[in-house]
Amino acid sequence: MDRNTDRNTGRNTDRNTDRNTALVTGANKGLGLETARRLGALGWTVFLGSRDEGRGRAAADKLAADGVDVVMVPLDVTSDASVADAVRLVRQHTGHLDVLVNNAGAPGHAVPPAEATADEIHSVYDTNVYGPVRVTQAFLPLLRAAENPRVVMVSSGGGAFSVVTDPEQPVSKMHELAYSSSKAALNMITVRYAQALPDIKFNVATPGEVANRTFAATDMNHHTGTLTVTEGTDSILRLALLDADGPTGTFEDRLGPIAW
Repeated sequence: MDRNTDRNTGRNTDRNTDRNTALVTGANKGLGLETARRLGALGWTVFLGSRDEGRGRAAADKLAADGVDVVMVPLDVTSDASVADAVRLVRQHTGHLDVLVNNAGAPGHAVPPAEATADEIHSVYDTNVYGPVRVTQAFLPLLRAAENPRVVMVSSGGGAFSVVTDPEQPVSKMHELAYSSSKAALNMITVRYAQALPDIKFNVATPGEVANRTFAATDMNHHTGTLTVTEGTDSILRLALLDADGPTGTFEDRLGPIAW
């Protein structure tokens, strides 16, 4: 029987099917945790991915206390073995995955280009680029088992050429190589997935408002952003809740589509 999805809530409207499921990586805090909380509040089963098991369990316990159906998943996106273990754990609870949110990210150390080494860039790419590829590839069978599978890549305005080359944008004056280039690579990877796998929606979300030159306050930016963590997840939620005729291969912030 086909899975039917409500446009506003993302809930299954067919009572004979299991509830919607989502895996959120890097979900023990910040944007990932808020994404998990908001999906859980809609009645979804949420798999909370966390590299740090202690923090992950604490976050999952907090969500469970608020009534969320949550399963903590130990998940280090830089490890093939950890990702494989995560797939096995998720399969113990469900036969499909409606949404994958590749949120786990590494900021790097803002090393200026003249001082950046290959090792510095590699460590950031291992999380921000290779990590989403590892996780996406491993979870493709579960995504394909869903009626309307969606993958949301959490990127940054700093990964957009349109933003970095705009002198009015603060990020244009942040001279580093690792983080911005890793997010640009993630953006391209998302587009290529979307083109090659039309049965799955692949989209990019940035937790900010490019037009207003604002971003969400998180640990990664030392809470310097002016948007709340909830506002920062608006674009993520919108793309996670796309219905069957929604877009794929798009780059969106809180206000809507933005230029690559």
